[in-house]
Amino acid sequence: MTVVPTTNGTAASTLIPSHPNPSLQVTADHKLKLVEAPVHEPGPGEVLLHIKTTGICGSDIHFWKTGRIGSLVVEGDCILGHEAAGLVLKLGEGVDNLQVGDRVAIEPGMPCENCWLCREGRYNLCEDVAFSGVYPHHGTLQRYKTHKAKWLYKLPDTVSWAEAALLEPLSVVLHGVKTCGLSLGRPALVCGAGPIGLIALAAARASGAHPIVVTDLEPKRLAFAKEFVPSCTPYQVRRDLDAEGNACEIRRLFGAESFEYHAPPSVLECTGVESSVVTAAHAVRRGGVVCVIGVGKSVMNNLPFMHISLAEIDLRFINRYRDTWPAGIQCLAGGVLDLKRLVTHTLPLERALEAMEICSDTANGSIKIQIVDEVDAAI
Repeated sequence: MTVVPTTNGTAASTLIPSHPNPSLQVTADHKLKLVEAPVHEPGPGEVLLHIKTTGICGSDIHFWKTGRIGSLVVEGDCILGHEAAGLVLKLGEGVDNLQVGDRVAIEPGMPCENCWLCREGRYNLCEDVAFSGVYPHHGTLQRYKTHKAKWLYKLPDTVSWAEAALLEPLSVVLHGVKTCGLSLGRPALVCGAGPIGLIALAAARASGAHPIVVTDLEPKRLAFAKEFVPSCTPYQVRRDLDAEGNACEIRRLFGAESFEYHAPPSVLECTGVESSVVTAAHAVRRGGVVCVIGVGKSVMNNLPFMHISLAEIDLRFINRYRDTWPAGIQCLAGGVLDLKRLVTHTLPLERALEAMEICSDTANGSIKIQIVDEVDAAI
């Protein structure tokens, strides 16, 4: 890789790599394109990475299909991707915690570090965060990317690239589990058997919660959930029942129709779908906690306000995560969680468009699709 000289003899901010830099970009008019992207020289405190693996997230599909998630709007071309791990290729000035050749997991959000939320340690709420794959901040679905070294974490040899890219969704779950307050020997309900729901299911089991019920509309995903965590009880959401009716059926699985105490005190709602949130509110024990992890509509009009109020249900929400990567790495390296089976499809970077198409159609049976780059892109 060679530096591009400028007319005054100083180094430019872009590099000419020994390989091209294909990138998957979403456009403001809801299109995807695989195009060559520039490769940037790492600035002070940054490193240049070769992105080895990136998982496709539901938010990537949202940005493609709808162009927004809440107030986050795609206003121009943006490289997608944030569930990633890579190899350090080059160090910027002042980087002393990493070396060339280090394998690292990537925390995709880089907060401002100056606002009152950052100073309080709640950096996940920073309004000036540069988050990979959220316009205008380019993401990890490219071969080369610069990133602040502070938000990179060395990987032990026992953690594979595939597992390392699962640390981002695992971090979402770790923040949700902490917010929800699962307890040893206490019942728990997990709504949704997608990637986040399945990781939440495994984390709930690892936490000692029991019994655990997991819900979904799709029987194939529930079958996968039962194989993934054999001790769980699957519940297929019935379309002929309303949210409260489904909640009654779920409560029966816990034995709560005869004794309220048997209802789950903790619910991890991993879909963000309004009807599922309402079901969770009716299924949880009086005085219990519902933690909404899933991404939903900007406005929900049908939440059972008085039921939540009279039952003193604690309805909580999370925004991404904070200080979770070290714990997540320990979970994987120490065998607390084994998430490898969640990766059902692996495609090369050059087939990223195809990967997005597969991920967008639940009939394809994918759980987690990862895009890998096995090119030797070392400098």
